[in-house]
Amino acid sequence: MDITTTDHALLRLLQLSSVSLPVGGYAFSQGLEYVIDTGWIRNQAQVEGWLETQLLHSVAQVDLPLLRLMMAAAAEQDFQALQRLNDLALACRETKELRLTDTAMGEALGRLMTSLEIPLPFARGEAVSFITLFAVAAVHWQINYQTAALGFSWSWLENQVAAATKLVPLGQTQAQLLLGELQPVLTRALQAAESLTEDQIGAGLPALAIASALHEQQYSRLFRS
Repeated sequence: MDITTTDHALLRLLQLSSVSLPVGGYAFSQGLEYVIDTGWIRNQAQVEGWLETQLLHSVAQVDLPLLRLMMAAAAEQDFQALQRLNDLALACRETKELRLTDTAMGEALGRLMTSLEIPLPFARGEAVSFITLFAVAAVHWQINYQTAALGFSWSWLENQVAAATKLVPLGQTQAQLLLGELQPVLTRALQAAESLTEDQIGAGLPALAIASALHEQQYSRLFRS
């Protein structure tokens, strides 16, 4: 996979995918808190398996192909297609919590984009997926899809590993080893997403959906629900 970009686009990508971007990704565990609390996951190896499954069978099957199609629609200023894809993104969230994760981060990114004077193709108060606005920002900053997809998936992975570091808990060295082990999986996820059409987008991870739904009612939690 060849990734080329200008220095300006690369810097904007680093800004867009940084954990310091004020969109609140750190506040959500996406079900990970429940699976650790209940004992489904107990160590670094099990965290790696959980995240690898999500990368290959959720991020690669939903988020990344949507990002590719959304960036194409935004580049063409086809706002009808962008709205349809946004609705599809939200429909793919299997629980109230997973949808909240997506729309809350989308709302925060929308506020930031307004402050940065990036035009938004959605009305105020409309439910917008984080992926949708990530795509709009990437096109505005002339970041190509392959580079944007890598930044998006890395940001997702880094937030999940940070959550696992707090919850398992993992040491900082273990967390870095985990990120290193999962980097080749990011490449596989990007490759898998390249050829998916809109009709093929979708995923079903029952354990993730169950964990997220149960986390919504978990008695004590560190992460938002």
